[in-house]
Amino acid sequence: MKTSTWIVNARLFGGAPVDVRIAGTTIDAILPHGERQPAPGDSVIDGALGLLLPGFVEGHTHLDKTTWGMPWYRNAVGPRLTDRIENERRWRAASGHDAAQASRALALAFLRAGTTRLRTHVDIDSDAGLRHLEGVASTRAALADVLDMQIVAFPQSGVMKRPGTRELLDAALANGTNGTNGADVLGALDPAAIDGDPAASLDITFALATKHGKPIDIHLHEPGELGAFTFDLLLDRVEAHGFAGHVVVSHAFCLGALPDARRGALLERIARLNVALLTTAPASVSVPPFREARAAGVTLFGGNDGIRDAWTPFGSPDMLERAMLIAMRYDLRRDDDLATAFDCVSSEAARACGFAQYGLAPGMRADLVLVEAETVAQAVAMRPPRRFVMANGTPIAADFTR
Repeated sequence: MKTSTWIVNARLFGGAPVDVRIAGTTIDAILPHGERQPAPGDSVIDGALGLLLPGFVEGHTHLDKTTWGMPWYRNAVGPRLTDRIENERRWRAASGHDAAQASRALALAFLRAGTTRLRTHVDIDSDAGLRHLEGVASTRAALADVLDMQIVAFPQSGVMKRPGTRELLDAALANGTNGTNGADVLGALDPAAIDGDPAASLDITFALATKHGKPIDIHLHEPGELGAFTFDLLLDRVEAHGFAGHVVVSHAFCLGALPDARRGALLERIARLNVALLTTAPASVSVPPFREARAAGVTLFGGNDGIRDAWTPFGSPDMLERAMLIAMRYDLRRDDDLATAFDCVSSEAARACGFAQYGLAPGMRADLVLVEAETVAQAVAMRPPRRFVMANGTPIAADFTR
């Protein structure tokens, strides 16, 4: 007889105590505490009335860039986006920064802190070629049984300004379709501000995504009306190419700096075309409006962006911390509001990224996190240590490694 793993006497989202039976990699049953006893030979974890949550979801990071676990990077970069792009390219080339080593260190830190699903953007660069992608793909393969990782082929310098980038993106997506060394999602960056020709840039993006049958995740930093103009061009193509439900717009700073009527019309169209919005909730720039987006029916979810790299010294693989920062940025103070901040790094992120079998219910993938807290709100506010983490049915110890 096959044995099961039980988590007993835990409070699902802070409710009444339950017992959760895991069979292999799947949640098999969730029962009132004590209703059924584990069979002889089953493994039993005492939840001790802890708060039981689903595994966390990181919706937007850059594993290939990080210096996690490495010597401190001394940041003296200029203030412009292009300054940061060029500085990072020079530093990575000069230092021999290893995307495989870097991504594995940070991915393991995410796992130990309870993140079991993750979307990472990886630079596709005409200097480095597919080297960064291959490094992160090796991490994805090494952790495939515990960490569900999506890789976005991301043209950090745009798709038009550096010859050969389009062909490299094409190859990255083809590898993802036909093998294990490629990308799952096509990225893009500021079609007007970086590429200088938003219509042509977006046409290239949608042509590649259509060719390979891949979703799109576009960084849109463009401010105000320029960003809104690009957004309209993007939504035109979402509708024309049948990409409703298959596009994420990351950052979308423009939505926080538009007149009410203009923003409202855009949000209505974004919702109708099922385009999701990703926010890192930065403190220094405008952000998409949280309550207005949710009221319009827009999926808005969260992520770190870079973590301790040539762009920023900040960020953490603890998604409860990111939920807290989202709550602080949007002035979410009530317990029910804090729970919606947690949704941004759990159910909303899973839906936006298309992670299947997500959640705490029978038949879902066995991704669970146990923390010492009374409510979801307390977990977000206090970020307690993880008492127990399970990823795809595998217990993840504090020193878990590969």
